[in-house]
Amino acid sequence: MEFLKLAKDRYSVRKFCDKKVEKEKLDLILEVGRVAPTAVNYQPQRIFVLDTEEALSKLKACTTYHFHAPLALLICYDKTVSWKRSYDGKDMGEVDVSIVATHMMLEVTNLGLGSTWVGHFDPQKIEEVFELPENIIPVALLPIGYPDETSVPHPNHNKRFDIGVTVFSCVD
Repeated sequence: MEFLKLAKDRYSVRKFCDKKVEKEKLDLILEVGRVAPTAVNYQPQRIFVLDTEEALSKLKACTTYHFHAPLALLICYDKTVSWKRSYDGKDMGEVDVSIVATHMMLEVTNLGLGSTWVGHFDPQKIEEVFELPENIIPVALLPIGYPDETSVPHPNHNKRFDIGVTVFSCVD
């Protein structure tokens, strides 16, 4: 698929059918996340696959925004591995996993599946329920599955600012 078309076609799927995601497709999604760029190539991403009834039940205890997907990825980073900017010590782990998650979301669409980025969750509850060590920082959830036949993009999906609103020239 042409990349711009892929990027435009991707939308936040909030209603999934019950069909399980095939292992081959999950493996491709995870591989795309593995090869995504990270600061200094430190690869701090730590991705937890939630695809069992038990894991998905635990997820439901942490957020109402699970959309009953048959699969979810808990996207985290290891703060002991992530690169820190020397000027101010900014931890780039959250940036890194945002890049990783975005790459995976686009591969999800490329494979005919749907997903949505979920940031609305209680991180402390995630840490407790999934027994994450203190160095693992949860950033996002990606519910993934086959879109329900009634799933449609949000009405605002195609509303975009003119490029002049978001892009500026620094040259006089």
